[in-house]
Amino acid sequence: RQQRSKLHGAKAQLGAMGMHAQVTASQVAAVQAVGSVTDAMKVANKQMNMKETTKIMTDFQRENERLQVKEEMMDDVLMDAFDSEGVEEEADQVTAQVLAELGVEMDQQMVGLDAPKTKVGGEEVPAEKDEIEDALPDLRARLNAL
Repeated sequence: RQQRSKLHGAKAQLGAMGMHAQVTASQVAAVQAVGSVTDAMKVANKQMNMKETTKIMTDFQRENERLQVKEEMMDDVLMDAFDSEGVEEEADQVTAQVLAELGVEMDQQMVGLDAPKTKVGGEEVPAEKDEIEDALPDLRARLNAL
């Protein structure tokens, strides 16, 4: 029995030493990797010109600020151009003038219009039919004038 327990103890110690060796090997590999990364960073630092990089960053910031100022100015100009109350009134006047030139008087034609009167069968009321036929020559004359 004692030999068995000594054998198990020795086996456990050998397993522990093997694990310790694996941990040490892993640490060595990590140190080598960090060393190679450090060498690569040294090369990158040597190739990078800090003065030039700082100058480029400063120029970028300056141009970015200029762009923001120009954008704000354009926004202000566009807001002033499109937000004025006179623009809507002027547009209404121009629309009315164009319609007047075409011979269309929208206000007078729209006032007093009633809904179409039809029977359930879908036939038109004779009075409405007469009104339409009376208006046809005038509408044809206007169309020919265009």
